[in-house]
Amino acid sequence: MDTKNVQQLSLKTTRREKRKNGYKQPWTLHFMVLPAVLLVFVFSYLPMSGIVMAFQDYKPALGFAESPWVGLKHFRYMLENEYFLQITWNTLFFACSKIVMNLIIPFIFALLLNEVRNMGLKRSIQTLVYLPHFLSWVTLAGILVDVLAQTGLVNQILTNLFGIKPIFFLGDGNWFRFVIIFSDVWKEFGFNTIIFLAALSGINPALYEAAEVDGATRWKQTIHLTIPSLIPIGIVIATLALGNVLNANFDQVFNLYSPLIYQQGDIIDTFVYREGLLSGQFSFATAVGLFKSMISLILIVISYRLAYKFAGYRIF
Repeated sequence: MDTKNVQQLSLKTTRREKRKNGYKQPWTLHFMVLPAVLLVFVFSYLPMSGIVMAFQDYKPALGFAESPWVGLKHFRYMLENEYFLQITWNTLFFACSKIVMNLIIPFIFALLLNEVRNMGLKRSIQTLVYLPHFLSWVTLAGILVDVLAQTGLVNQILTNLFGIKPIFFLGDGNWFRFVIIFSDVWKEFGFNTIIFLAALSGINPALYEAAEVDGATRWKQTIHLTIPSLIPIGIVIATLALGNVLNANFDQVFNLYSPLIYQQGDIIDTFVYREGLLSGQFSFATAVGLFKSMISLILIVISYRLAYKFAGYRIF
């Protein structure tokens, strides 16, 4: 047996021993996790029996057992439906835009906030910017509807100061997309900044001291020390966000959209809500939801693989 085979065998043995020892935890730790496992099983796995509706022409009066079986009929109709393709594009556009903006803006803001030397001012700014994260979209949607109305504060400023005609922010499809992306970034960028600030606090101060001794300015320290130190956590956040590509935030869109902008603002989740609960098309709505869940599962697996490959991040 050559050296290469010996190394591979030794590596496999080490992995097997780690996996085996990983299960040999005190029974008290497993018992502590048991309530959470039961809650997930009851509220997440037991309701999954309802996915059978996606393959039936489900009638509530007949139930699962007697509703006629139609196979992949709803999936074929879904893929042939031009409106479904439109809402899929809307979902991807919203989700991808939010992922990119919620990565770039917190990254830049964390760099700027890190340069503030007054700790009282720094903490005050940090508190103010992440406070919107704790407000529900029901509350924020009410505020946005009032502020962005044609007689609201924003349009009054545009009209009185700049002579611009009132803009129908929540009734024009193009402006609605801008509002959705901007309001989500405004709500979440402060909270996401905490992740980058935590990464900044983990940088060894000796590196900055050595850079100052070598004559590096604050700008060069940021370029050559701070930014490279933040790149790994940025990769982790970006790759893990891939699992949310088909999640465009139902709460936000549902509380802001209207029939006027369905073509540009409707997403998969709001479409499933209307088709399933309002129109009574239970089987078709279940098929759409199942399709989205399967794609999301695949993306989550890929994102974890990428996070482990490029940043060494793993949960299990």
